[in-house]
Order: sequence, then structure tokens, then C-alpha cells
Amino acid sequence: MSHRYRAVQWTRHKAVYDGVIAGACVAFVAVFIGIGMAVHRPPSEVSVPILLMRALGTLAIVLLHVVLAIGPLSRLWPRTTFLLANRRHLGVATFLVALLHAAVVLGFYGGFGVQNPVLAVLVRPDGSVGFEFPGFLALLVLFVLAATSHDIWLAFLGHALWKWVHMAAYGAYALVVAHVALGVLAGKPSIFLPALLLAGVLVLGGLHLAAGRRERHRDARGPSPHARAEDGWIDIGDPASIPDQRARVLCIGGGHRVAIFRVGDRLTALSNVCAHQGGPLGEGQVMDGCVTCPWHGYQYRPHDGQSPPPYSERVPTYELRVRGGRVQVCPTPNAPGTPTTPIAIPSPTSPRP
Repeated sequence: MSHRYRAVQWTRHKAVYDGVIAGACVAFVAVFIGIGMAVHRPPSEVSVPILLMRALGTLAIVLLHVVLAIGPLSRLWPRTTFLLANRRHLGVATFLVALLHAAVVLGFYGGFGVQNPVLAVLVRPDGSVGFEFPGFLALLVLFVLAATSHDIWLAFLGHALWKWVHMAAYGAYALVVAHVALGVLAGKPSIFLPALLLAGVLVLGGLHLAAGRRERHRDARGPSPHARAEDGWIDIGDPASIPDQRARVLCIGGGHRVAIFRVGDRLTALSNVCAHQGGPLGEGQVMDGCVTCPWHGYQYRPHDGQSPPPYSERVPTYELRVRGGRVQVCPTPNAPGTPTTPIAIPSPTSPRP
């Protein structure tokens, strides 16, 4: 996290993360080619360029599955949330691997004629297009996502629009599946590769469905109609049940969620949506006196929703009050960065107001 944008801001964690990705990719390609050369012996040997082409294509598909699985995994198993921190690095690596795959394909199949290599590969002699075209479109989508992955674009577009743009990753995934299904698998009599691809689609789809179902159940546990006071304030339940330095997240209707944080014997309420990438603030914790987003470490002061200087991010705050020894939250948010007065947790022995 930095208050100034830089092209690349390396930290030890990022360097180790990227080093592991690069090493794993090189090892995958080397093992793939080695096994391919061992299996395909003369007279049915396969040339090294084709093995390299297949290795890079397979690696790109594997990486895309991993990238798209991180989101639902973090919702189902919070211990995997740390994978979200540098997911964009993994996404850029996926694009670079796919670009290398395309470069080998163009060089091997379209680089020895007089026609443009791209047209030679994509367009048939009769003017039609084949299985290569969905792969080409997927590569273009991955390029757009990699090119706009920097925080400069996120700040320019806003986290909501940026998120919608990057949802195109699922479109790229569909194009990749079509590319493989129509091309490589169509000419393979073995059932192993089609079954492997189908398994990947089913596992990825199952993870997203399970994560979505869990979120719906969580929202369904929001306030019941009788939990609302006549003036619209919402009873949040027993405030003492909120762990110290953590939050309870409450869906207040319309998909909006508020995070009620406990800091010692005081309570404050913020929007559950981080201003950076829309991360779930309520699943983070208070560190160094600031609410810390579990995705990328963005921090906000609990009482006013403002990031400490020199940072300038702000999130909406909510008013809290005590009624009958219980804490209630106003469902109408304050403007981002509006100061509020933390309230004390009612004691069972204290007189009720």
C-alpha cells in the first residue's frame, strides 16, 4: 500500500510471490516437455516446438483456473484469503503465458509464408475461422485485464466499474474452454483430456455456486422486520458477542452491508466495502488502531472511516445508539469520512437509559 502510484512497487513479499510463480511456470513447462519427449519416441516423436506450444497452452489454462478459484475459495475458507493479496500478479502471469503460447503458434504455423502470420493462423483458405479464433479473442480480453490491473486504473475507474470490467475474465474463460474443446480435444480419441477439462469446469462452477449460496445464507441472517424500531433503526443483537478488535457484518437490505467494529469497550460502524477493491472490511481486524482490509491491507480509522495520512481513501460511516441495553444502527449511511461518536458497550449491571 502506498499513497503514491508507481509502475512497480516491489516488496519482499511480492518478490517471493512472483519468484514462486515464475519458478513454478518454468518447472511445469520443463516437466511437460520432458514427459512428452519420453512418451512420444520415434517413429511417433513430437517436435519440441509443438510440445512447447502444448505446454504453454496447458499452463495458461491451469493458471486461469487457479485465478478464478481464488475468489470463491477465500469466501468458503477464510484461511486462503492471503491468496487474494497478489491475485493480479497471477492474472498478469496468465496473460504472459498465453501470449507466449500464441507467439509459438504464430511462429510455427504462420511464420514461414508471405501472408500475415495472424491471418494465416486465424483464417482458413475458404475465409472461415476455426477453433483458433476463440483463443485469439480470449487473449485480447486477458491483455485488457492485464493492462488495466494497476491501481492507477482502479482509482481512475472506481472500484465498482473496475470490478465489472475485470469480470470479463469469466468471458475469457468461456472462450478458452471453447478454444480447447473445438480444437485440441476434437481430434483426440482419448477420453482423458475431455474429462479433465470437464472436471475443471465443474469444480470451478461448484466453488462459485457454493460461495454464492453461503453469501445468500449470510445475508438471510440479517435483521428481521421486528428488529427495526419505529424510526427505522436496526437492532444488531448482543454487542458483547462481537470479538474485540473484530466486527459483526449485518446485511441491512438492498445488498448493503454494515460492519460493526468493537475496539475495547467501544463500538463503531463502517461500510463493509473497502474503497480500494471492494474488499470485505468486516472480515478484517483492527490493527494499530485502524480497521484493516483482509484483501490488500488498506486501513481506515474506526470512528470516521478515513485512511490515516498521507492516504486519502474514505468509506461511509453509520450512526449507533443504545436502546434498552441493546445497540442499534441507523441504516442510512453518512458521507464517506464523516466522523461519528463511538458508543460504549452496555454493561448488564449499568442502568438502562
